[in-house]
Amino acid sequence: MKLTHMAATMVAAGLAVSVLADDPGGWTPATTFKVKRVGTVRVSPDGRRAAFVVGTAAMEGEKSEWISQIHVASTDGSGAFPLTRSEKSSTAPAWSPDGRWIAFVSARGGKDATANLWRIRVDGGEAEPLTEEKGAASAPAWSPDGRSIAFLLTDPKDEDEEKGDKEHRDARVVDEKSKLSRLYVVPAEADAAGKRAVRKLTAGALHVTGFDWSPDSRTLAFTHQPTPGADDWTRSDVSVVEVASATVRPLATSPAAESQPSYSPDGRWIALAVSDAPPTWSGRSRVHVVAAEGGTPRALALTADEEPEIVGWLADSRRILVLEPRGTTRRLSALGVDGSAPVDLTPTDTMVEGASLDATRAKLGFTSQAPDAPGEAFVSEVEPFAPRRLAAIQDVGGAPVGRTEVVSWKAPDGKTIEGLLTYPAGYAAGSRAPLLVVIHGGPTGVFVRSFIGNPSPYPVAVFASRGYAVLRCNVRGSGGYGAEFRRSNFRDWGGGDYRDILSGVDALVARGVADPDRMGVMGWSYGGYMTSWVITQTKRFKAASVGAGVTNLMSFSGTTDIPSFIPDYFGGEHWDAFDAWRKHSAMFNIKGVTTPTLIQHGEADLRVPISQSYELYNALKRQAVPAKMVVYPRQPHGIQEPKLMLDAMTRNVEWFDRWVMGKK
Repeated sequence: MKLTHMAATMVAAGLAVSVLADDPGGWTPATTFKVKRVGTVRVSPDGRRAAFVVGTAAMEGEKSEWISQIHVASTDGSGAFPLTRSEKSSTAPAWSPDGRWIAFVSARGGKDATANLWRIRVDGGEAEPLTEEKGAASAPAWSPDGRSIAFLLTDPKDEDEEKGDKEHRDARVVDEKSKLSRLYVVPAEADAAGKRAVRKLTAGALHVTGFDWSPDSRTLAFTHQPTPGADDWTRSDVSVVEVASATVRPLATSPAAESQPSYSPDGRWIALAVSDAPPTWSGRSRVHVVAAEGGTPRALALTADEEPEIVGWLADSRRILVLEPRGTTRRLSALGVDGSAPVDLTPTDTMVEGASLDATRAKLGFTSQAPDAPGEAFVSEVEPFAPRRLAAIQDVGGAPVGRTEVVSWKAPDGKTIEGLLTYPAGYAAGSRAPLLVVIHGGPTGVFVRSFIGNPSPYPVAVFASRGYAVLRCNVRGSGGYGAEFRRSNFRDWGGGDYRDILSGVDALVARGVADPDRMGVMGWSYGGYMTSWVITQTKRFKAASVGAGVTNLMSFSGTTDIPSFIPDYFGGEHWDAFDAWRKHSAMFNIKGVTTPTLIQHGEADLRVPISQSYELYNALKRQAVPAKMVVYPRQPHGIQEPKLMLDAMTRNVEWFDRWVMGKK
């Protein structure tokens, strides 16, 4: 579909989407939806092919969703083709050990169908249903012997609950009747009657969040917590279940949070990630190994960021592959079970995301992107790392993107702060440009070298096309720079991190890049918190945009689904540390704010409830500050629907054009 037609479709749908002026063939909000979502790369057991998922924005007529389908390509980069086709998404591809089948998850099969397991021959044919359950299925994984497929299934509503819904007897009691995710298995092949008996392996207060098969297919190691509550990750443990009997035995149940179990190829050991005890939201963890039959987990060497994602064991059962953010990129390293230091396997300038090992543990599937290149699927040998693109999925046209470089500066206390600076498209060296500052969420998020044309409420490529320089700061508290840096904002939100931002702005002004009289600031979640804080501390920015921001630490903690979050960062509950909570809340510093502010929030946000934005909006309006609040129906903490994302980014572009550029 041509972009002009796409824009017309959006206007016809009744959205607040306008045709942005001054666009000489550059990036627009609509252009960003040409970028596809590529992920979940899985290499076949024989290493000759790979499956991966491609998501496309469906925005015609009444549709506003991402539709994903599974593609297959040879690992030499040839012969790519879509394996699945449906109006419903197909995701989570899993190869059978013989390489003939791919199991996947889809809600195909009718209007009211739920996500279930299917399988399809890699060489072609119709997809075949493996399960017909009411709950939502996810994460299929074939047993090494090929006889069974393990998966997760969320508890469905029972008959009484469904009847109560219809009869409007649907009162809910908070924290009761939670729907847990259970571990199940289903036979890969049907019985003589053409049936497959689905068996539940876990019950009781075990909400399962991940698992791994043993090499002999007899057991599964799995991560679980007592409830699905987002606050309960701190009580995560690892157990093992015997598939034949569904007998569960604990493996790692310390006061720390244990997760990410992974069997060694020889079946003797299980690797797992173990947090500090007690666990903290700043996310510090370490890889441990424990004997598969049980025992005391043994800690391995610390990794660079102290927050490793376990990809899996290498074939020698002596090393474990881990993935971590490292500054503005993500890198793979091999961690020795003998306690030796991790060894980097990928270059400093190559982004590795969503890495997975093949059955031989010699090849990797992953995605990679760069500021000037959208994400694609890749495959490589583990050693030496030599990535090959599986297919040319992206086609975003020839519109130029602004050049992006890594920059660093010294904060007032001497700490080195890093960020990503994107110059205006066609920037002339030595000239000053209007500057937009974007602040990430978390606060343990991190800006990495991802493609600047990806759809986002804050579309960097669009801003650059319209003449802005864009600074994305990895302030103290960010991931990717080690545990000490990640914890350096404890009890100090809006303190050192605020000075990190302002000193970065000052550095760009001193370099002659930024125009100090034309600047704007924006951010989502914690970035929204910081943006609401910034406008209470300085009038340097001509405009601001607050997305799903925490504006009042006390009322946030009383309404969010993670009530332990702020007490962790501020050293106690607000009734014990009232002055600190009040001092660091924008709402208690809001008097005298004058910055024109756009506010955006999802109406179904449980993480940062929308009341946080109403507090800010009403306080600004009562002081006659130019303010606009936009509510996005059905959306959780991040905007999911493409049409609403288009609306959000269009409003942001128009807001900064008006207040920073002075355009009407």
